[in-house]
Amino acid sequence: MTSKDQRYAKMELRGSSYTKNWKTDLKSATCADPGFCCVSAICTCCVSYHLRKRFLRGDMSRYLCCNGDWPCSGRCGEQSQPELCLCMEVTFCFAQSVASTRWGIQDEMQLQNTQCDNCIIGTMIAAQYLACICWLAACISGNDVLNELAQLTDNIADILWCSVCACMQTQHKVQLDERDAHPGIVMSPYAAPRPQAMHGGGPPPQAPYGASPYAAPPQAAMYAPPPQYQAPPPGSYPPPPGGYPPPPQGYPPPQGWKQ
Repeated sequence: MTSKDQRYAKMELRGSSYTKNWKTDLKSATCADPGFCCVSAICTCCVSYHLRKRFLRGDMSRYLCCNGDWPCSGRCGEQSQPELCLCMEVTFCFAQSVASTRWGIQDEMQLQNTQCDNCIIGTMIAAQYLACICWLAACISGNDVLNELAQLTDNIADILWCSVCACMQTQHKVQLDERDAHPGIVMSPYAAPRPQAMHGGGPPPQAPYGASPYAAPPQAAMYAPPPQYQAPPPGSYPPPPGGYPPPPQGYPPPQGWKQ
């Protein structure tokens, strides 16, 4: 199965096979943590950076650009400069960075969106498309009415985007709090960080392109324990040829010693 097929398979699992629910849904995320929601609305990129690093449990050796969801993932220098690459991702691909963190949390704990969550996210995306269509129509026709309509729809889309994105990142933060407080809710067998082994003093080997950053390490081969040592029974070894020499009758006196 190719990496593209694996991504599609994960998308289908999120919509059909995952049975767990988020700690809080989008419409209640603001009330769950109002302070963090306000910070998310103001410092969007910084919050996205913080949440991705927290999702990886601080182990940036597991980082892949956009969590491995794009063809460029694994080819952006993540192995040498993961922090810089993450900064570039949250700055220039902010929407994808938020979505990648969300999908990673869903795969790790097998979480499904509620119907209300899907409706809110779909409305936000539809407003962005509607604003784009209105701007294209205004540019082609040159009509002032269409230009004002495009500005109105664009403002509405921006308001929806900022509010929904802040609620979404707050939802992620609340869920990560729940994960850290109750590690048993982690469902994915590949969610735990890989053990770091030193190889000649250098960094640990990186997973090849296309491989999951959460792949479980290869299990060590199982060797049968050696048989328990048993002492040989008396008389099992034959005596040396000629028998054992007699013990010495005495030791010569040390030099300089007088009786």
